[in-house]
Amino acid sequence: MRTAVWFLLFVAALTQGVFAQGPGAEEEGAPTFTVTDLPVGRPLRIVVYGDMRFTNPSNTSDTQPGVRKWLAQKVAEEKPDILLLTGDMPFHGSDPADWKVYSQETAAWTQEQVRVYPTIGNHEGLPDPAKGIANYFAAYPQIEKHNYYSVQLGNVYLITLDSSTFMGAGWPQHHWLEAQLAHIPLSADFVFFLFHAPLVSDLQTAFMLGIPDPTALRLRHELEAWAGKSRAKFVVFNGHIHNYERFEMNGIMHVISGGGGARPYPIFIRGDQDLYQAGTYPNFNYLVITLEGKHAEAKMYRVVDPNAGDKRVELKDRFVLDAK
Repeated sequence: MRTAVWFLLFVAALTQGVFAQGPGAEEEGAPTFTVTDLPVGRPLRIVVYGDMRFTNPSNTSDTQPGVRKWLAQKVAEEKPDILLLTGDMPFHGSDPADWKVYSQETAAWTQEQVRVYPTIGNHEGLPDPAKGIANYFAAYPQIEKHNYYSVQLGNVYLITLDSSTFMGAGWPQHHWLEAQLAHIPLSADFVFFLFHAPLVSDLQTAFMLGIPDPTALRLRHELEAWAGKSRAKFVVFNGHIHNYERFEMNGIMHVISGGGGARPYPIFIRGDQDLYQAGTYPNFNYLVITLEGKHAEAKMYRVVDPNAGDKRVELKDRFVLDAK
């Protein structure tokens, strides 16, 4: 059902000319963007989080506005060089009012001149996909109307996909992805993948919601095959599940950070594959990655009490990423 809905959203948007044209065949293996002004002489700082559902603060059922706004400010205070958003930033992407709230509550990102790279979630196209994606492109002019794109960030190669469209064989996005994987720069020690829908999830989510679906499973197996041949370490960042999960499968680290403020999802059963086994709830969170050369340290910070007047975070998960 979820795939069918997203397919209809994609067709509606495509027929109305919302999506940007893909790169020419001769450019498909090249990075869409290259960043040349990264900091020198200190580690690169990357923050990952998503699923905020920015909307009218009076809506306290679909999102928790107090912690949502506080987290956006807290992320700015982390002073990231790169901010990766895992999707579902607005509650209704086609509603300009929701994007206005987004702009207001993330004003500190603009003030701090944070370099932001987003991915499209299912809420970006709701309820009107054409208007929603147009609003998304307007909010992120830096991606130049690309619904999927790549960025060369020093020794990190970022591949951002669009989970709201089919990624199966024969589709333009899949063809583009294959070209990207076949031309990963030799300078890349890490390949970060950013997209909304997870390729792996805990036991409870897989059983109750059917996540990942067959298309996502096929993509996961394809990435695993490429990871086995690549000299770079593959790391996948997703949202969609309003919690936090982490897996290491066949050489790929999968991290789900969907605790940006949307109504939290309780997880009562975490399978053995989930490397995060803490029983805390809710898990409003963000991830900070400190990258220095071929080594990175990642830390997940969780909001201790989202209802507290004086909020604070606690370190609840940490792991390392090393180049091959």
